[in-house]
Amino acid sequence: MIITTGESIPGYEITEVLGIVIGNTVHSKHLGRDIAAAFKTLAGGELKGYTEMLTEARNVAYNRMIDEAEKLGADAIIGMRFSSSAVMQGAAEMLAYGTAVKLRKLED
Repeated sequence: MIITTGESIPGYEITEVLGIVIGNTVHSKHLGRDIAAAFKTLAGGELKGYTEMLTEARNVAYNRMIDEAEKLGADAIIGMRFSSSAVMQGAAEMLAYGTAVKLRKLED
């Protein structure tokens, strides 16, 4: 599966647009991370627990988006983007989305 933030893929022609594909997940903060983060904000620096949580959420959303594209028979996803938002106190949604397409390789 080719995935790009661009609107085209060099060496390929888009032959069919299959539609928007989306993957999302909502992750909540762990109490231990909250306590550690509270102390860390006093000293400054990276909140590693939150970084790990968001990295995991991003990977889950990304893979769910790919799964949806594969179910449609897509060769690629173009215009891929990530978005995140707070859903409620202590929980955030990570969204991955793009356009699933069929491709034809251009002759050299």
